[in-house]
Amino acid sequence: MANRWTGAKCSSRPLRLAAVVVSMLLGLLAALPSRAGDAAFQQWLQATWPQAQALGVSRATFDASIRGLEPDYSLPDLAIPGRPELAPQQPEFVQTPGQYLRESAFERLAAQGRRLAADYRVVLARIEREIGVPGSLVLAIWARESGYAREFRGRDALRVLATQGFAGRRKDFFRNEFLYALKLLEDGVPRGDLRSSWGGAMGLTQFLPSEYYKYAVDFDGDGKADIWHSVPDALASAARQLKGKGWQNGEPWAIEVRPPRAVDCTVAEPSRAIPIAAWLEQGYVPAYHRRLPPHVLAIKASLLLPEGIYGPAFLTPKNYYVLKDYNYSDLYVLFVGHLADRIAGGKPFETPWSRNAQLKTADVAALQQRLAALGFYHDKIDGKAGMLTRAALGAYQKANGLKVDCWPTEELLAQMRR
Repeated sequence: MANRWTGAKCSSRPLRLAAVVVSMLLGLLAALPSRAGDAAFQQWLQATWPQAQALGVSRATFDASIRGLEPDYSLPDLAIPGRPELAPQQPEFVQTPGQYLRESAFERLAAQGRRLAADYRVVLARIEREIGVPGSLVLAIWARESGYAREFRGRDALRVLATQGFAGRRKDFFRNEFLYALKLLEDGVPRGDLRSSWGGAMGLTQFLPSEYYKYAVDFDGDGKADIWHSVPDALASAARQLKGKGWQNGEPWAIEVRPPRAVDCTVAEPSRAIPIAAWLEQGYVPAYHRRLPPHVLAIKASLLLPEGIYGPAFLTPKNYYVLKDYNYSDLYVLFVGHLADRIAGGKPFETPWSRNAQLKTADVAALQQRLAALGFYHDKIDGKAGMLTRAALGAYQKANGLKVDCWPTEELLAQMRR
């Protein structure tokens, strides 16, 4: 990669109105960051200089980059004493599968993806040949991350990363990303290109600054790895990142299956991985009666039941978890993987998604805490009903003689509280 881009009730309504205004102003002032807080932020910025210098950032670039930089306390996932937590409202974690994985979206994006596959036929073929990742998959990532946009316009990435590094819940992680963003500026990336999501990811396929330095590639031969404006660079860089995380060429990302009628949803978690042939022997049938080649039958996979016993079921080999390392959400992986299949000519999900409601994040966290106290759950309390939470919930249902469906509901939470 080239260095160029590396009161009293008397008279008055006026008095009551004034009281209301004063109360509102006090509330607003309480919500604003203090001068002491701003001073602490400036001290934090200055304290990053030695590490920035070690990455090759000049003092001139450093000073110019942090001049006038202020924290953005409207961001989610910050840990500020005395302030209510603003949780990230990513659709992957607040929508049901049926809401997130809409057939209308797949039809539209797949059609657009097939047109782009024709436009970039040579580039995608070269990506598959040289990097070993399907072109349809990187197109699907582009679709999910920026809607096939040719330019990503978001927040000021430097401000986002500095705020998260100073006041976020993952300070060390974001401090490191802030330092690499400074390095991007030193290496010639225009400040105007550093636009990001609330989590600091940038470009057409959403790269964190440190990931840029690991995987970004100049694929169009213009001397710079431009994930902000060059489609070939952005797609090839995404492919290199997937390959670097362990993508296995020629193997599926997941296989939709019809589970047996008496499926035990408590086994649907990553640690139980057996050959796909063994799952089929237990009564799991590939969707659309698809025939699987011998090398696929030999691959180890785990069972994924995104809605417990409701909705579609999947066998998930290593490539599924490679995609999940790109974005830690089962719904994200299902969207990207399925869209890639559709771009390549695949069919819709055979089993429809259910209309089950999504439990609120705070209620899922309460459920996790109760499951942990009872010894069923041993993972982090994050309010996300992921694989381990659903399996633990099923184990609780089984132990208490309840219907075992591995799906969190308000009724079940109320029963657990009783």
